Amino acid sequence: MANVLIVDDDPALREGLAEALSDLGHTPQMASSGREGLAALSETVDAVLLDLKMPGMDGIEVLRRIRSQESPPAVVVLTAFASAENTIEAMRLGAFDHLTKPIGRDELKTLMGRLPSRQRPVAMISKGSLDTLIGSSEAMRRVQKAIGLAADSQSTVLIQGETGTGKELVARALHVHGQRKDGPFIAVNCAAIPPDLLESELFGHVKGSFTGATSDRTGAFRDADNGTLFLDEIGDMPLAMQAKILRVLQERMITPVGGKPVRSAARVVTATHRDLPKLVAAGAFREDLYYRLNVIPIPIPPLRERPSDIVPLAEHFLSLAAPSGQPIKQLNSSAIDKLARYDWPGNVRQLRNVIERACLLTRSHTIAADDIDTSAEEHHPTHTALPEGDLPAAVAQLEEAMIRKALDACGGNRTDAARRLNINRQLLYTKMQRYGLTGGDA
Repeated sequence: MANVLIVDDDPALREGLAEALSDLGHTPQMASSGREGLAALSETVDAVLLDLKMPGMDGIEVLRRIRSQESPPAVVVLTAFASAENTIEAMRLGAFDHLTKPIGRDELKTLMGRLPSRQRPVAMISKGSLDTLIGSSEAMRRVQKAIGLAADSQSTVLIQGETGTGKELVARALHVHGQRKDGPFIAVNCAAIPPDLLESELFGHVKGSFTGATSDRTGAFRDADNGTLFLDEIGDMPLAMQAKILRVLQERMITPVGGKPVRSAARVVTATHRDLPKLVAAGAFREDLYYRLNVIPIPIPPLRERPSDIVPLAEHFLSLAAPSGQPIKQLNSSAIDKLARYDWPGNVRQLRNVIERACLLTRSHTIAADDIDTSAEEHHPTHTALPEGDLPAAVAQLEEAMIRKALDACGGNRTDAARRLNINRQLLYTKMQRYGLTGGDA
């Protein structure tokens, strides 16, 4: 059983937690402020439940001071208003966990079962900026916690997620919140650079090493020295280049085209929307490189799996789209409902495009459901698994998926769905019969 210090300015919450802890067999202590909590700390305190928002000294400062001790107790940060900023910062400073109030008795019991008695202190770095990593869903909280835990590590990170989920944003968050935040952040899209130019882009070259090399080039690895190199779409990298990247990660040395080996001091963060284990099995990606990259995996959930984040994201994009000095447009209930019901195959990127378009084309201060147009974003669904090697079957499957999506988005109204699909109503009805689709208006 543990001695637990509860630090919270809300007397009702303190008493409730204390009663629950006592019922679970633990010994609670209570403090009503950060300073009182620090004064109550002793070697007998096994864990601290720490409120984030308190007058005077806030929870982050209290956490910082607790973690600076030689053998600090485990600290769990509690907040009624979780955000990416405070979640990442708390985890970075060494919090055992970051939970949202209220905490039920079962959740508290599970938490106490996970808590260690003491933890080693961790390095403390000043807070960076992370204005656009929006999301308070449990799935995004896991991403934010992973960022906080991995930010100061020098190990490679593999960010995995569908197109449009915000992989580069997570990479930048790792950089901004880590020890290298004052160094450069260099992003390279491996899929956008021709294979014959990728080596020079990454490793640099010396003048005269090939036709067109009219001057020396340092390359992305050296440009990112003492900072972060983000290799996006690593799954599209040619096999020959994969072998060279593996060697760099193993030896921390790069060789410019036509030059001599030099040391690399960049932290490498990679990302892909592709299934790397499948590529490994198919011989299209090196297994040894996969394991070298996947030291710290951070999977990003697609937007359809975290629907509670849709409206906060949309409101954030509305604020970004508002011209300087003008009021921010608002979503009415019909727009919110439409946003929540759509499955967002293009993820956060698609949502931002839709919101920016609605903001630009809507004269009213309020955006309604009719102003939310996703049709321009629906040409390339990103999460439909298509059969390989069978073009007619793939086309049919894609067509059926688009018809289903249009009908769902239009509440089953065939006339609106046909208009959305840019076909006539009779053709839509014929295709619905072909695919065995029912429902909607007659």
